[in-house]
Amino acid sequence: MSDFKGIPIVRSGEKIRKPQGFTAIKDGMKARKNTGESTMRRKPSWLRAPIPGGEKYQEVRRNVKEHRLATVCEESKCPNMGECWSNGTATIMIMGDVCTRACRFCSVDTGNPRGWLDPEEPANCADSVRLMDLRYVVLTSVDRDDLPDGGAQHYADCVREVKRVNPRTAVEALTPDFQGRLEDVKTVVDSGLEVFAQNVETVRRLTHVVRDRRAGYEQTLKVLEHAKRHRPDVLTKTSLMLGLGETEEEIDETLRDLREIGVDIVTFGQYLQPTPNHLPVERFVPPADFRKYREWGLAKGFLEVVSGPLVRSSYRADRVLEKNNCGLDDSPAA
Repeated sequence: MSDFKGIPIVRSGEKIRKPQGFTAIKDGMKARKNTGESTMRRKPSWLRAPIPGGEKYQEVRRNVKEHRLATVCEESKCPNMGECWSNGTATIMIMGDVCTRACRFCSVDTGNPRGWLDPEEPANCADSVRLMDLRYVVLTSVDRDDLPDGGAQHYADCVREVKRVNPRTAVEALTPDFQGRLEDVKTVVDSGLEVFAQNVETVRRLTHVVRDRRAGYEQTLKVLEHAKRHRPDVLTKTSLMLGLGETEEEIDETLRDLREIGVDIVTFGQYLQPTPNHLPVERFVPPADFRKYREWGLAKGFLEVVSGPLVRSSYRADRVLEKNNCGLDDSPAA
């Protein structure tokens, strides 16, 4: 750690102490030797995103800070944060901003929160949704392997409080895998949500390279399958990052696997390396290929496949059922 005029500066990959008293690794990956900015590939023109700004963006930002909420928008360095926040929407990340896992694509801080949870978080989530007047909210979270149930009950409490205060708001839960414990999956699915999501992230072959060792391709399939079987009325959803070295045959195989277990919605987006310590981009997938993969999914019977370079799992989530690729053909992200 260094400092600037006496103010500590924490660099990516360094250890930091959180206000709750535990330590974490900044951006999730320890700094590696012989790693520099040269590992960060120059992005093509179709991956340009608007710079965050505007009155509505600032309003959402103030609201998130005031209620001590972490957002996946900030923690994952999402390229669409400016657009989404300017439209008055946000994906709220519950259970803190420190993940017990260290996936090599993710820039969320990693560490052991040692059981810490904010008991006021369900009420704060519900109040923030009310203040932002949201008709659709995504609640996501870090992995909390330090908790006996992975945080499932806390997750369900947040969903129920949001629905109690905002009965007309649709809720999507983008959850951890709860280490494959199906009772914990049921706890969340039974909370009153409309959409249950758990991200497979990549194809089977690359899972052990991309994701933490406690995650797994089959484990995610099992979670999604159980959610759908337990509550057929709840939509199930998952997301894949492209550009990590997967082949088209593997993309097609993944779509088949997901459709066989009844997944309703799939999203495809370009993987972007968040820091020099994370996995490098193997390929920048052109927009035409994203459109092709969407057609593959639709032909297999998915309710919708949202596919584009800047798509993230919760991007324009409220527009999925319009069945028009969330209007991406008319946006800069196309």
